[in-house]
Amino acid sequence: MEIGISTFVETTPDPATGRTISHAERLREIVEEIVRADEVGLDVYGVGEHHREDYAASSPAVVLAAAAAQTKRIRLTSAVTVLSSDDPVRVFQDFATLDGLSGGRAEIMAGRGSFIESFPLFGYDLDDYEELFEEKLELLLKLRDSERVSWEGKHRPAIRDLGVYPRPVQQPLPVWIGSGGNRESVIRAGLLGLPLVLAIIGGRPLQFAPLVKLYKRAAAQAGHDVSKLPVASHSHGFVGESAEAAAERFFPSTQASMNVIGRERGWPPYTRASYDAARSPEGALYVGDPKTVADKIIHLRKQVGITRFFLHMPLGTMPHADVMRGIELLGTEVAPRVREEIARWEAAGEPEE
Repeated sequence: MEIGISTFVETTPDPATGRTISHAERLREIVEEIVRADEVGLDVYGVGEHHREDYAASSPAVVLAAAAAQTKRIRLTSAVTVLSSDDPVRVFQDFATLDGLSGGRAEIMAGRGSFIESFPLFGYDLDDYEELFEEKLELLLKLRDSERVSWEGKHRPAIRDLGVYPRPVQQPLPVWIGSGGNRESVIRAGLLGLPLVLAIIGGRPLQFAPLVKLYKRAAAQAGHDVSKLPVASHSHGFVGESAEAAAERFFPSTQASMNVIGRERGWPPYTRASYDAARSPEGALYVGDPKTVADKIIHLRKQVGITRFFLHMPLGTMPHADVMRGIELLGTEVAPRVREEIARWEAAGEPEE
């Protein structure tokens, strides 16, 4: 069971002070946070791609490369790369470069993107949303699997038997599919035999169990070894010294961020009642003391079959010191509890719930 962190590198106004951190300062903080995650034994760190004022990371590979030189063990991934509006050749080259710099710790998490600012920025039509992703994923996988590539599609100039460099340390370079729970994307990942990441940020995580089964069924029907296909989840949360302290520290930035996105997408206002309901044992927020958060992750593993867990921390803008302490608690107290319980459970051959 792998435990890690994901971030969108937000630069939203601090709910307490009203101050908005600069992009440059937040990027430097993120590198410090990745270094701390490596020091405390976390397995993976993911940086998301966005192209708007309130997010600082438009190029995850560059951010992760800055951290690669200062870390030793932690895996470094995008979360996600908006492949539909990018060039697969450059994506592959960037992450192959990161793989070399990190000694074989790079991963790509490819997604269609729930934020669409990159499409007009790079000149793509949203009417081609699905077709763009399918075509570019096909090319990315060809680049990953062969040094010389011939390929032709509709949305990018053809490639005629050209080599693409550098080549990564890992063969093959890991490519995951990020999904918000769309059945078609889950089936696609299974048919291709690619690892799956589910964004579980609302409702009840247990509702995602049928999607995991659908993914594994599609993979098995396509002839892939299901036992070798990991499934990850990405959920908002925060770890504090006590459940009460964690809840109070995480709520202001969560409410502010959710209400900004909610206004854009027509969601109702995000209230304390909504927040507290999501913190419940069956909710999608992983907020609390180390035991509370560990127990919820273990429950997710047993009921849904997740083998890698990303805690999205922070959501919005929180004090850097609080985030660093949350990372420390996740690595030194939550992760060991989860790993020990899952190892015990699997050794005993206990069935999934």
